[in-house]
Amino acid sequence: MGLFDFLKSDKKKEHEAGEKAKEQVEQQPSGAAPPATSQAADAASVTRAAAERMAAPAPPKPATAPGPAPTAPKPAATAPHRVTHTPTPASAAHKAVPAAPKPAPTAKKRTYTVRSGDSLSAIARRELGNEARWRELYAMNKGIVGDNPDLILPGMILTLPS
Repeated sequence: MGLFDFLKSDKKKEHEAGEKAKEQVEQQPSGAAPPATSQAADAASVTRAAAERMAAPAPPKPATAPGPAPTAPKPAATAPHRVTHTPTPASAAHKAVPAAPKPAPTAKKRTYTVRSGDSLSAIARRELGNEARWRELYAMNKGIVGDNPDLILPGMILTLPS
């Protein structure tokens, strides 16, 4: 039995019950009241129909405003494959453009001038308080120091991490 087979069987049973109720109503004289089971079946079918209408997707909305339909912009004569558009303050294109980020307030960068006998680990211990931060110091100043972190020369000006 499939996942939705039980729903189909329920609908089939309801349909058969509705047919029986219609036959009973047709067989009864016009003055007699319909049996209570047909009223219950009708109430159930009305409830199911309402539930199905609520579960159905919403109908498409009508056009936004009556009147002439908007026309597509005409392509430029020189470039037929391009459509040029100048954004206006009210257009969506203007609103989609993010504002330029404001520059962050520039913090004063600390620097250190290398002296004779210095090493990156000694500078990190003395200036940053942790000898292990020499890798961070090297990463920030790799353009100045070069490929060999053991070769720093007196006079090099290194930027210190914060």
